[in-house]
Amino acid sequence: VAIEGAIRGMLKTLDPHTNFLNAADYQDMMEEQHGSFSGLGIVISKPTVDRPLTVISPIEGTPAFRAGIRPGDVISQIEGVDTLDMSVDQAMKRLRGAKGTRVNITVTRPGEDVPLHFTITRDDIPTRSVPYAFLIRPGIGFVRVTNFTQTTDRELEEKLGTLKSEGMDRLILDLRGNPGGLLEQAVRVADKFLTKGQKIVYTRGRIRGSDQEYLATGVGTHIDFPLIVLVNKYSASASEIVAGSVQDHDRGLIIGKSTWGKGLVQTVYPLSQRSALALTTAHYYTPSGRLIQRDYNSLEDYYYLSGDEEEPEEERIPT
Repeated sequence: VAIEGAIRGMLKTLDPHTNFLNAADYQDMMEEQHGSFSGLGIVISKPTVDRPLTVISPIEGTPAFRAGIRPGDVISQIEGVDTLDMSVDQAMKRLRGAKGTRVNITVTRPGEDVPLHFTITRDDIPTRSVPYAFLIRPGIGFVRVTNFTQTTDRELEEKLGTLKSEGMDRLILDLRGNPGGLLEQAVRVADKFLTKGQKIVYTRGRIRGSDQEYLATGVGTHIDFPLIVLVNKYSASASEIVAGSVQDHDRGLIIGKSTWGKGLVQTVYPLSQRSALALTTAHYYTPSGRLIQRDYNSLEDYYYLSGDEEEPEEERIPT
């Protein structure tokens, strides 16, 4: 613990996004980027610390769904430990685990006089970075992208293909609250809306190989009809790459508040004991040469943005 604290303290002198990842943090990052994790397959919520840990919904086809977990179930205990004082993050760490292992949970259900006990075997749970896409009115498609993982390009391609078959000729791409993710996936998403050869983003750094340019290839679904991209101040990193390329090429209209301003590129170096170092090695620039990263001389101003928009009070996490 002391060594880990010393490492984190040392890295704070660099920049806001260079970070030491212990084994748990590194595992969480890898699961998020790969678009799957091992757990039960439920979305849980805990609006405030004094409210119960509640199931929003089981994910169809997962162990929790097959076991009979229902929306509205209150998870009162995990492995015999009361959950009332647990945060969502603490509960998530107890519910997730290695594939094939079991977890015991106690549930109180409206209409049931006695608690229900479940023993559920964990399995691989796919996550969706494009959770929904639909026509909000004839011809106008709406697609939500929550983050950029290894499956984002494929998911988006499928959703766009379906909407086009339903008559979509205009698109709203919702990147609000999207914290970013994989650079490669941001490039592939932007590629769908730009002409072959147009610059999407470029990076500049001090180490060999950090200077890179990414150009549209014209491969895949090429959407050439009117485009609106929705953003807010919690849209960051890969989201800003997509929005910036669309804006710089006058390809579409960007609507919302100024985005976060996260334009530092991290290279992840695996370390011993299954930990890793996410070290900043370059900057992101939009096609016109705008540095995406905003000033972070004051970390208080950097992390606590001013404005009317607040983060959602209710926290929902799949487990």
